Amino acid sequence: MAFAAPLAAQEEDVPGAPPDMPTPSPEVGVAPEPEGGRPSLDQLFAELGQPEQMGWQRIEDAIWIEWSRSGSASMDLLLKQGRDALEAEDYDLAIEHLTALTDHAPDFAEGFNARATAFFQLDEYGLALEDIRRTLELNPRHFAALTGLAVVLEQMGDEARALTAYQKVLEIHPHRPNVKEAVERLEFTVMGKRI
Repeated sequence: MAFAAPLAAQEEDVPGAPPDMPTPSPEVGVAPEPEGGRPSLDQLFAELGQPEQMGWQRIEDAIWIEWSRSGSASMDLLLKQGRDALEAEDYDLAIEHLTALTDHAPDFAEGFNARATAFFQLDEYGLALEDIRRTLELNPRHFAALTGLAVVLEQMGDEARALTAYQKVLEIHPHRPNVKEAVERLEFTVMGKRI
C-alpha cells in the first residue's frame, strides 16, 4: 500500500502510516532515558533533528510509539484495529474503527492521522486533508502527516505548496526517507514554472 504520487514509488510505505511498532531500545543514537522513565518527545525530536544522527530510525520508532499511546487501552485497541485494517487494505473497515477512535478521543492526533491515510487510499482527498489538518493542529511536529499533506498537494497539482510542506518535514526530520529527493525534484519543477 502506498500513496499514488511521484514519491510513492520510492516511499517505504504510506507516508502517514507508522512502521511496524518495535520496542525502542536504549542503543546508540537514542536519547538516554531521564530518571523515572522514557525520554520525552522533546528529547527525541532534539536527537532526531541532528543532521548526522546515525540512529535516526530507532528515534523515529520511539516517537511513533509515543504518538501511539492514547492513555486509554480501549482507544489504543481501536487504533490497532484501524491500522490492521489499513495493512489489510480494508479501508472502509479502517475508517469505521478510526472514526470510532476520533469520536471518543478527539484530542488524539494519531487517530486522525491514520484515518487520513485510509481516506487518501479511497481518493477522498478533501476528507484526508481535513484529517491531516486536525492531526497537525493537535501535533504540529507530526512529520508523517506533513509528508502526507505534501503527497496530497502534489497529487492535486499544487506543487508549490507541496514543496513547502516537504521542506517543513525536513526541518523536523532531516532523515525522512525520500523527502530530500522530493524537495529537489519539486524545486526544479516549481522554479521552471516561475521562469
